[in-house]
Amino acid sequence: MSGVEEELAREIERWSRKLEEALRGVRPSDERGRRLLENIEAYRKDSHHFRSRSPVKSFECLIWAWALLEMGREFGCLSGP
Repeated sequence: MSGVEEELAREIERWSRKLEEALRGVRPSDERGRRLLENIEAYRKDSHHFRSRSPVKSFECLIWAWALLEMGREFGCLSGP
């Protein structure tokens, strides 16, 4: 494994843990929030699925999950820490 691949693997692990922590206590504020949270969870699971097969896809899924989480908070669809 190259240095870049090793660093990507570390970043995936790091941000996966942070995402799991960030999702604890997050609650949907409405139906849109519920659907958003479902999509965040789907991207989180996809990231795990792709971790060994395609680290770039795995990291991309994490980025999407984080983006949806931040947007959900910003627009009031998700509440919590």
